[in-house]
Amino acid sequence: MVPFKYQQKVMFQHCDPAGIVFYPRYFEMLNSCVESWFDKALNYSFATMHLKEKVGVPTVSLHSDFVAPSFLEDELEFALSVSEIGTKSIKLNIAVSSDEQLRFKAQVTLVFVDLSQIPPKSIAWHSELKASIDPYLEIDVAMND
Repeated sequence: MVPFKYQQKVMFQHCDPAGIVFYPRYFEMLNSCVESWFDKALNYSFATMHLKEKVGVPTVSLHSDFVAPSFLEDELEFALSVSEIGTKSIKLNIAVSSDEQLRFKAQVTLVFVDLSQIPPKSIAWHSELKASIDPYLEIDVAMND
């Protein structure tokens, strides 16, 4: 298994007055990484999901650890892998590093939902999508959902 890699340069917009990444900005960058993974690795863009097929992948759980600070103009590398995949959800591990130093890590649980229903209802992964996710699976374990 090779993780999906996503690059993000720390911009002024990401920083507090001291030039250190303001912690909520990491969550925006995480979402950008996930969106890029769906688009580039799984060939299933958020535009296709949300606008054409009326489905989505909201975050239902997020655990994070801030390991070391990141600074303005640092080049961050996000490494995304799937630790668990269930019938309707996936758990992602995302490690963020710069110059081979771990800066931030997160475990994110996403649920596949039908957005045409109010409230949205969880649904099973399409077989083609699940097959696209499988190469990013760290271990062959299914979640109970």
